[in-house]
Amino acid sequence: MTKMFNPPHPASILREDVLPALGLTVSEAARQLGVSRVALSRVLNERAGISVDLARRIEAWLGPENGGSAETWLRMQIDYDLWQSHKTRPLRRVKRAVSEAA
Repeated sequence: MTKMFNPPHPASILREDVLPALGLTVSEAARQLGVSRVALSRVLNERAGISVDLARRIEAWLGPENGGSAETWLRMQIDYDLWQSHKTRPLRRVKRAVSEAA
């Protein structure tokens, strides 16, 4: 596993880079993405993650050639979620599986 150091929430890229570069408000971006303003706002304010559905919508919206592949957005979300989980919720009482063949 690759060591990560506090990856950003992928919404920060949408909020700080994508929307300003396109000159879009949250309402207009939500309209173009086909989601509610409230749903997009929750993501942009990092109160919700990028779902598979939203990642696919971002891909269709930006195009994969412009950094918009669904896989990229989902990888960023997974990196963020794993980092947060390791940082805030250490696993306890997990017994490692032992192969019977050994």
